[in-house]
Amino acid sequence: MSRVQKGIIAGLAATVAVSLLEAANLYFGPWAASFPRLLSVMLQMPDLIVAGWVAHFLVGTIVLGSAFGILCPRLPTDTPESKGILFAVGAFIVMGLTVAPAVSLLGGRPVGIFFMQAGFGTLAWMIATHAVYGIVLGSVYGRLVERDKRAHAPAGAPAH
Repeated sequence: MSRVQKGIIAGLAATVAVSLLEAANLYFGPWAASFPRLLSVMLQMPDLIVAGWVAHFLVGTIVLGSAFGILCPRLPTDTPESKGILFAVGAFIVMGLTVAPAVSLLGGRPVGIFFMQAGFGTLAWMIATHAVYGIVLGSVYGRLVERDKRAHAPAGAPAH
């Protein structure tokens, strides 16, 4: 299995984990601005949150998962989980500087750079969900890499 394929699988698992948190936020809260809701506004479909959910899954699985699969070996940490967190922090920074300010440009409620106009709760929520995304992403990716190493180890050789 290629690194990109592993990244996509890990991205899907991480996106599902974050989506469970987002669903709880929408159902019991909202405690913070919902990322799928922000995406539906950016897509010019503010009344169609399902569009935001689809975009959330596509970006988290295909775009970020693939990018992680490519970048993971080059990230300067030791464990897959720390690589995932580092990657997710980078994704948060890019999103906070691009996606968040673009919401108001596209007709949504202004949330500002790093969601600061939406309040500290939204900023904390985005950081927390990105950390969860990174931990799950790195963990699943690392397990897939180890599985491939064991599968390709010579017969009788110990797998590390």
